[in-house]
Amino acid sequence: MSEEKPQGEATLRTVAMPADVNVNGDIFGGWVLAQMDIASGIVAAECAQGRVTTVAVDAMKFIRPVQVGDILSVYACLESVGRTSMAVGLEAWALRRLGGELQKVTEGRFTYVAIDAEGRPRPVPQPAPKA
Repeated sequence: MSEEKPQGEATLRTVAMPADVNVNGDIFGGWVLAQMDIASGIVAAECAQGRVTTVAVDAMKFIRPVQVGDILSVYACLESVGRTSMAVGLEAWALRRLGGELQKVTEGRFTYVAIDAEGRPRPVPQPAPKA
């Protein structure tokens, strides 16, 4: 994923609040991870046309801290689709409250499995072949 500009579809925007800080005064990494899980879950559920569950955080790289008041935007793209699983690539970017600079702060890759009403894996609908 590129450093010049966000890659993927803008999927989620939220503001980092004081309740989410760690002992260093930066936003807790687990909060950022949760926002990325929400965003990637939206993409996976749309692809699966139904329920999904997170089965793996395949990669997570914290590049820069998120500060209180930053606007966190998560960009997501579907990287691959298997029979029951999907991999979603993510980038989180912060619009800095002070200075208005846009910086990539985190990137990752999450894997989901489509599930049925009983929580069992089910096939992901595949696009119809092009004629």
